[in-house]
Amino acid sequence: MSEKLFTREEVSKNNDAKSTWLVIDNGVYDVTAFLNEHPGGEEVLLEQAGRDATESFEDVGHSSDARDLMKQYKIGELVEEDRKQPPAKESRSWDSEDGNGSSFRSWLIPVTLGIIATILYRFFMGK
Repeated sequence: MSEKLFTREEVSKNNDAKSTWLVIDNGVYDVTAFLNEHPGGEEVLLEQAGRDATESFEDVGHSSDARDLMKQYKIGELVEEDRKQPPAKESRSWDSEDGNGSSFRSWLIPVTLGIIATILYRFFMGK
């Protein structure tokens, strides 16, 4: 069985406490029944009602339990022409440039400079 498809226009019409739909990562969720249970309060969901809430959802940093819970509210997906491509994962600035994930080099220079500054301070202030 294929999932039901919705347009952004259809989602936008469900934007109040009687019918609260959200788009998260191109999935369409009817969270009307969850309004009173949402730990952040119903206002948070109503503020995003009828819109793409992906960025807001990700910014909050929801737990894996919250992500599992949201599956029961999924009612479909956006039609292909209304979908947004997820942003490419960027490597974080504290990762090494070769992509192996080691942050050793990013700490090496500041720690070395700190040690040198401490030695010089004690040498000149000790006299």
